[in-house]
Amino acid sequence: MAEKRTTARRFKPNYIYSIISTSLVLFMIGLLALLFIHGNKLGNQFKENIEFTVIMKDNASEKSILALQKKLMQEPWVKSSKYVSKEDAARIFTQDNQEDFKDLLDYNPLFASINLKLNAGYTSKDSIDAIEMRVMKYSEVGEFYYERQLVEMLNDNLRKVSWVLIGISLVLVLLAIGLIDSTIRLSMYSNRFLIRSMQLVGATRNFVTWPFARRSLQNGLIASGISILALMTTLNFAISQLPELMALQDVAMLITVFSGVMVLGLLFSYLSTHFAVNKYLRMKLDELY
Repeated sequence: MAEKRTTARRFKPNYIYSIISTSLVLFMIGLLALLFIHGNKLGNQFKENIEFTVIMKDNASEKSILALQKKLMQEPWVKSSKYVSKEDAARIFTQDNQEDFKDLLDYNPLFASINLKLNAGYTSKDSIDAIEMRVMKYSEVGEFYYERQLVEMLNDNLRKVSWVLIGISLVLVLLAIGLIDSTIRLSMYSNRFLIRSMQLVGATRNFVTWPFARRSLQNGLIASGISILALMTTLNFAISQLPELMALQDVAMLITVFSGVMVLGLLFSYLSTHFAVNKYLRMKLDELY
């Protein structure tokens, strides 16, 4: 009786290592996904805070400028707009430079303007050029001004960071597949004789495979739960250290990431177990030793 229990323990695959390794890999993938999404939202905030100044001609009336502002607000690429009159421009100049040009000039040389902020999806160079051409067609507009170097540098840096994160994600996914597959195959190794015995007594392939597949789905679910809990703990800790991160939170985003982690955990565990069992079913008896 004791010998049977020892044999059963020896044949029973060590699922603990499989769950732990799968949890660690899923945690890293989920963490990278959160970094990518938060970085993207932060980049969009930077883009949407860039100011584009539509400078009016000196002979443009306030009524026509306000009408133009109303038209621009109906465009899908405009996030917000602010009308700055000649008097407002003079006051801002005086506050920023601590000097009043009225001491030297008897007139206001500044122009009225509409300050625009664009939606993040329209801040690429091609989109801005198209917007500039469209805005300059209005007869009231004299100039379309923005910090071109700042916009180009921001887009370039965000593009580089995105490609780096995508590259790291692909490498990590490949490593995850390899690690989870190796761990599960190793845990299935101790059951190779049981698999073979079931086949020899006439059990069908599906009958042999299903118990292990069901166990793998359970393990994948447990590993996903552990990794999601770890991600939530890490995210809460990060928010406690940097409260500004709260503004970047999105419930739909978090649900998508956590759902993706769970699907990956179930998928990796099931496929690896399925292939491992079929491998031992195809092997000859002398190859099992």
